[in-house]
Amino acid sequence: MRHRLAIRDLSLVLACTLVALYWVYAVDVFENESGIAKKEATIELDEALLVGGLLALGLLLFAWRQYVRQRRETARRIAAEKHARELAYLDGLTGLPNRRQFDEALREAIGSPPRAGASHGLFLLDLNGFKQINDVHGHGTGDEVLVIVGQRLLAGMRDGDMVARFGGDEFAILAKHLTSAEAATNVAMRAIEILDEPVTAGGAIHRLGVGVGIALLPQDARTCEEAMRKADVALYRAKAEKRSALRFFEPAMDARVQERSAIERNLRAAIDTGAIEPVFLPVVRLATGEITGFELKPHWRQPDGSVVPEERFIPIAEETGLIHALAEDLLRKGCQAAMAWPPHATLSADLFSGQLKDQLLTARIVRLLHETGFAPGRLELEITESALVADPESAGALLATLRTAGIRVVLDNFGTGYSSLYHLRNFKLDAVKIDRRFVEGIATDAESASIVSALVGLGHGLGMSVIAEGVTAPDQEASLLGRGCETGQGPLFSAPLSAAATLDLFGHPQKRSSLT
Repeated sequence: MRHRLAIRDLSLVLACTLVALYWVYAVDVFENESGIAKKEATIELDEALLVGGLLALGLLLFAWRQYVRQRRETARRIAAEKHARELAYLDGLTGLPNRRQFDEALREAIGSPPRAGASHGLFLLDLNGFKQINDVHGHGTGDEVLVIVGQRLLAGMRDGDMVARFGGDEFAILAKHLTSAEAATNVAMRAIEILDEPVTAGGAIHRLGVGVGIALLPQDARTCEEAMRKADVALYRAKAEKRSALRFFEPAMDARVQERSAIERNLRAAIDTGAIEPVFLPVVRLATGEITGFELKPHWRQPDGSVVPEERFIPIAEETGLIHALAEDLLRKGCQAAMAWPPHATLSADLFSGQLKDQLLTARIVRLLHETGFAPGRLELEITESALVADPESAGALLATLRTAGIRVVLDNFGTGYSSLYHLRNFKLDAVKIDRRFVEGIATDAESASIVSALVGLGHGLGMSVIAEGVTAPDQEASLLGRGCETGQGPLFSAPLSAAATLDLFGHPQKRSSLT
């Protein structure tokens, strides 16, 4: 466009010059010298000078227009580059520095060590309760909340401290030249106090919390990537508090994170290769010693021979979504093993909290039972009280479909104080398991014995069978039997058994194994 305008202007100057030449040639602009006929006249010197002057004036005007146009173009480019830098370095919603600008400032801070005895502080912040605001009030209100949060953090920090937004509800603060860890604590506490005040947005009042992870430089890290990773590790620990909290990075945290990461990698491989096998804990009729069934438990032995405890890898499986594949694989193997048991023997398995929202879970279990030939009436699925109460709507819908399919449902950890009579009545459970903490003290502690008696009476009153877990001694067994508890399980009867070892117990109802 710019070149087209220049050619147009230059063409106009040339056209005017040609017109002027023709004019002075055809018309005697200045009076001719005496004695020269008009037909012999040509362009005289004074006329040539006139044309030259007009040409020079035209070229001068052309140059001036080009200069003005060039200045406008330069100004436009400078403005466009400034806008592009703003887009590249600022968050479009809050106007705060974004991740790119923050990383550059962090690298600069790492390259400029603080004075002796001081440190730079890197703070990563993650809001608590923000997802609920988005879900209930919409993303427009959520954006308004984020803008207010950014303004509050910016106003509450020291001059020279950088407040940035990385995206979502994640913010970061870079505070330079902190005199001590207490000074870093004060910065984090200021952020917590600022966000403790309710936020008014979208016509409603919202309460937020914040987790703050802190890494000090250069004590904790000497590169930008390492500093961000360690602050994120500290933030993970702060978020685990489920409330506003701050955590400094500690080497032990890093060790735990690395260990967890290793377990997750190994867990994925173990699930893919089927290395996690089911073991079976016998359930015994207390009055006769008869084996009524087995509870399935996962057993993970690693290639080096070490055993990973269930409480270490099950939470990781739930967090990562691996629990679905793991639970289905274990249940399939358990049903295949149970096909060799007598027809009266049942198989019980855990329903994990991560499975409760799976609307196709019942269909998958029914298909699995069909493929293995295991009768639905012999399968019992156990759900903990905490999982039942945490999401009663999802749990209720799932349990109803399971019962319709003929599968029995057992309430685990009964007596831990989560469930209510409403849940017990409306979820139509088949059995309850008394938590091992009450069973441990039943023979020696009068309060535990009274609680067990009440739980047994409540279960029977609602038409449910009662199972005691964690039975370790004969006096506990006798006390349970005297209070009307029908069945029990625990180390007194047997350690967890392999599928092959379960067959040895049938035909020997009084056998109590001490296998490990």
